[in-house]
Amino acid sequence: MKRVCGILALSLASSLALAAPGVALKDENILSKPAATSAAVGKMSKGMPVDIVAKQGGWLQVKAGGKQGWVRLLSVRAGSGGAGGNGLAGVAGVAGAVTQKSDPSRVVAVAGVRGLNEEDLKGAKFNAEELAKLEGYAVSASQAKAFADKSGLKAAKIKALPKPGATAAEGDSL
Repeated sequence: MKRVCGILALSLASSLALAAPGVALKDENILSKPAATSAAVGKMSKGMPVDIVAKQGGWLQVKAGGKQGWVRLLSVRAGSGGAGGNGLAGVAGVAGAVTQKSDPSRVVAVAGVRGLNEEDLKGAKFNAEELAKLEGYAVSASQAKAFADKSGLKAAKIKALPKPGATAAEGDSL
């Protein structure tokens, strides 16, 4: 019995050690999955303290108001309390995941999320229907020129970028 209690206490302590404090930056639904279309399991209010449990792409898993779920990455500021908090510095996989501001006159960190992550790419499958739809948006060179002329756009000649490993003089010609 002592062993079971010890194991439970250890696992509880280790799971609590992974959580990092944060503050909700706006009112937001807490979602069941890291997807905008998933069901809401609760709400967090602007200024509410949260525990950041995990990060996945542009989402943070949080505990707030007795609920656990997912919110958008930019909806939470790391740290306990005011703007100077830095509670995520030691949490692997989450550090640098949220924006932090310690001096209003300068930006300390900027978070950015770009489209697809490794999981998305691994799960990608070819979709001929979507490719055909995409090809339907293509226009011919003459259609593009007619649009540019109608919109008042002018052609501009720019230097080509140098080829990787080439000197600037070699990449100048088009």
